Amino acid sequence: MEKITINATVNAPIDKVWNFWGAPEHITQWCMASDDWHAPSAENDLRTGGKFSTRMEAKDGSFGFDFGGVYDEVIKHKLIVYTMEDGRMVKITFEEKEGVTEIIEIFDVESENPVEMQRDGWQAILNNFKSYAEKNK
Repeated sequence: MEKITINATVNAPIDKVWNFWGAPEHITQWCMASDDWHAPSAENDLRTGGKFSTRMEAKDGSFGFDFGGVYDEVIKHKLIVYTMEDGRMVKITFEEKEGVTEIIEIFDVESENPVEMQRDGWQAILNNFKSYAEKNK
């Protein structure tokens, strides 16, 4: 299966990045690809075997879906691997150097949308995370 790799360099230490990535009250603040979408709710059990679900919706109510799955492997401050509900795999690595955290996400493509659209959408969400983590305490 084809895979896509995206990344971001977040000007924040790993403790903060990990907390903002995993805490539902933070996920709802950054988990969207554009300003006309939002994430009204999130549940996250960030541990190996744990489950997660984030509700993603267009703000005008025209479309929405639940993004969820099960964590296959979680190593605090280092690695998250999960399987989405449609069976696709995602691997996220975190590496901190001198108070800056590099995040690399590798995910299986799906067949419904063009690869570029998938890359752009996931990168937009990751960029939102970067902005949120850098501007909030």
